[in-house]
Amino acid sequence: MIAISEASLGLPIEWSGSKPWYRPTFSPEHGVLLVLFGAVLTGASLAQAWTWQTSLAFLGAFLGLQAEHPLTVQIKQRRSLKPRYLLWTAIYGAGAIAIAGWLTLQHPCLIWVCGGGAIALGVNVWAVLRRQQKVIATEISMFSAICLSTLFAYGTTADGLTTSAVGFWILNTLFFSSAVFTIKLRKIKTSSLQGSLVYHGSAIALISLLYGMGWLLPLTALTFAIAVLKLVVIIGQRDWYCNCRFEYIARFETYFALSYTALACLTVLPARLPPPV
Repeated sequence: MIAISEASLGLPIEWSGSKPWYRPTFSPEHGVLLVLFGAVLTGASLAQAWTWQTSLAFLGAFLGLQAEHPLTVQIKQRRSLKPRYLLWTAIYGAGAIAIAGWLTLQHPCLIWVCGGGAIALGVNVWAVLRRQQKVIATEISMFSAICLSTLFAYGTTADGLTTSAVGFWILNTLFFSSAVFTIKLRKIKTSSLQGSLVYHGSAIALISLLYGMGWLLPLTALTFAIAVLKLVVIIGQRDWYCNCRFEYIARFETYFALSYTALACLTVLPARLPPPV
């Protein structure tokens, strides 16, 4: 690999590599795309409609998520600048900012969602710089940021935010974040069940509070039982879960995530959807 010294930056710029600079970068974390899909779909289901602006919000959230990958990789490359990662961070980021800016002008309530996304990006950059991106608190904050897409889709479609939308965002965050604890059971240093049990118990208590406050419908709140069922299955089949190939774990988590998304959407959808706008 050829490195050209850049005195003004004090860093070498790597122009060649396994892929040309103009080839798009895509996040290898397929699980986060599943979370994004579930978050947007539940937000649109709560709004009980899907408009062209909802599709635009989905695209904006997708571009924002894709911008995070090359940015993170570039930050990790502390001793060199890679034009390919810088280029696609700029392209994805510019697209996400343009869409978010336009939608916020149309729906001012989205400024809170966009502000939360900007804070989450800052937290992620800080965590990568300190090599803390695999810490549980950081991973939960990232799931929470992706699940802001629930509010983004709802606010865009319904032109406002409600306590029900906020409740759904919290529920989505709690469900998808549960995978952080179950996946860590496969590692020796984090193989204790205590963390998973405490997390799921705390999540149930918080969801019960949201239901009591009227922020979640009864059936919607009950969809977290899928996360509890997943934990029960893992405990019963722990030897298989901890020792099988990761591709089987990915399928296992995907099935439960899709089941949760489908049921959560069904709990808020009307008998018939209005015609698309």
